[in-house]
Amino acid sequence: MRVLVADPIAQEGIDLLKDFTQTDVKIGMSPDELLAVIGRYEALIVRSETKVTAKVIEAGKILQVIGRAGTGVDNIDVPAATQKGIIVLNVPTGNTMSATEHTMAMMLALARHIPQAHGLLKSGIWKRAEFTGIELRNKVLGVVGLGNIGSEVAKRAKVFQMTVIAYDPLVSPERAGTLGVELVSLETLLKKSDFITLHLPLIPETRGFIGIKELAMVKPGVRIINCARGGLIDEEGLYQAIVDGKVGGAACDVFSVEPANDNILLKSDRVIVTPHLAASTEEAQKGIAIDVAQQIISVLKGEPARYAVNAPLLSPELMAVLGPHIKVSSVLGRMVAQLVEGPVSAVEIKYEGEVSGYKTEALKASVLGGLLQSTSEEKINLVNADTVAAGRGIKITEVKSSVCETYSSLITLKTFTGAGEITVAGTVLRGEPNIVRLNNYWIDIAPAEGYYLFSAHLDRPGLIGAVGNVTGKAGINISSMKVSRLKARGQALMVLGLDDALNEEQLKELLAVPDVYTAKVVKL
Repeated sequence: MRVLVADPIAQEGIDLLKDFTQTDVKIGMSPDELLAVIGRYEALIVRSETKVTAKVIEAGKILQVIGRAGTGVDNIDVPAATQKGIIVLNVPTGNTMSATEHTMAMMLALARHIPQAHGLLKSGIWKRAEFTGIELRNKVLGVVGLGNIGSEVAKRAKVFQMTVIAYDPLVSPERAGTLGVELVSLETLLKKSDFITLHLPLIPETRGFIGIKELAMVKPGVRIINCARGGLIDEEGLYQAIVDGKVGGAACDVFSVEPANDNILLKSDRVIVTPHLAASTEEAQKGIAIDVAQQIISVLKGEPARYAVNAPLLSPELMAVLGPHIKVSSVLGRMVAQLVEGPVSAVEIKYEGEVSGYKTEALKASVLGGLLQSTSEEKINLVNADTVAAGRGIKITEVKSSVCETYSSLITLKTFTGAGEITVAGTVLRGEPNIVRLNNYWIDIAPAEGYYLFSAHLDRPGLIGAVGNVTGKAGINISSMKVSRLKARGQALMVLGLDDALNEEQLKELLAVPDVYTAKVVKL
């Protein structure tokens, strides 16, 4: 077996690979050079520098596995790899301590103006008054994303006698309680925090997570730290908030475009910057290199990888049966993640009809992947689904019944939170996922990519027209409509397919329509 190492990793990992494989180290290849050689290798190891595009994957004729020596897989076309049956794996915990400590270092440097004072004194100027800082003690730290790194930052902040609050819709109060952290809404976190630190994955739902609207809500003088992913913060908006004095300062290790030589944040003396160093410790790099090497070797031996980030490999026969139901499971998870109010404490997945006769691990992993994708740095798979859910305090129950009265197969997802329960169900019709139930309402939605408005209301004449007036005034086209009611002139559910999402003001206008009870926009 041949392995290509295309980005720098610690020598310990390379030595381990060479004991079991023929390993070539080719650093700094151009895209064309990579395309020219990738066809000779069964395995590829990269960090963040090399882009593993669909073209590279297509050219990897014998490629079995791609290893990312780090956490994120933003530079790898995972869907293209999955379609080709190539395993993509990463090392989600290898840099946890390194990134945690870098976050704390940035927070302390931000509080005490250390880089600015250092630079001025090095230039021969002794000044003290303008570098008066603040203590971390008795300050409120808001942690956005209470995963591996966010949890470790919270633990250390408690030692500094900080009050720690967190926003993470899919972490249970019990899990937060073990960390001494109070779970709050994002709005509350923004308004109360003296420091805010981000620990989210970068996916479409989290890009620009802290934007102009959120920056307008922050406590005046707040200091913001981002050692997670570039793109989580609207950098133009953050710069302007600093200039306006709304934000007291920021510390950024990651940027929307890297190298960040021309980033607007470099123009402000109140922004501390480092060139993506959070994982750059000797210990982290050694551990990551060994971990990715061990996983590559396992896959080449036909064994499972601990941290496979794409869909589990199934036999062609089983995939033909379960493939459409895996899509259903993912849609159900993503839908609930956007409808749920409050942290999820428990999940029940019920399989009815023909699908109950098969092993359902892949379906469970797909449900949890959809449910947790917006807040988990880890990609959920067969190996880690239960572990990730347990780490977030979520209890998982699976129920099977060979009988299904309505469909040949039905998958029902029920989630439990402090605010109540949400139940959604789906099936496969005409080979595609269909949503057929939301709570007590039976519906029929074949979700295409786009936005859907779910609105509970009183079934009365004129109400649908009133809702249409709101979307029409907003200039938003309705692509589809489904209505389900419990009884005539009783409670009903309307589902509108929208070309664009309604903003908060438009949703408030919708909720102001008499007899409209709830309104939520979901992106599928």
